[in-house]
Amino acid sequence: MAAVTTETIQVSGIRCERCVSRLATVLTGHEGLESANANLMGQVTLAWDEGRTTRETLLEAMARGGFHELQAGPDAE
Repeated sequence: MAAVTTETIQVSGIRCERCVSRLATVLTGHEGLESANANLMGQVTLAWDEGRTTRETLLEAMARGGFHELQAGPDAE
């Protein structure tokens, strides 16, 4: 059994409940995605099976829907 990785990332493009729904639609049925949860602050928690998909593949799928990972600034922890 492959390891499941869980990570919370900050993304741009989430401003309302419709945005959260649109993100869910983009990710629905994605091979290897175990769970996804987003909030209105743009935090998306993803859990995926490393043997079936990658973080990069999930980020690409979200980018196609208009959601992009925000890079932490130099003063971020």
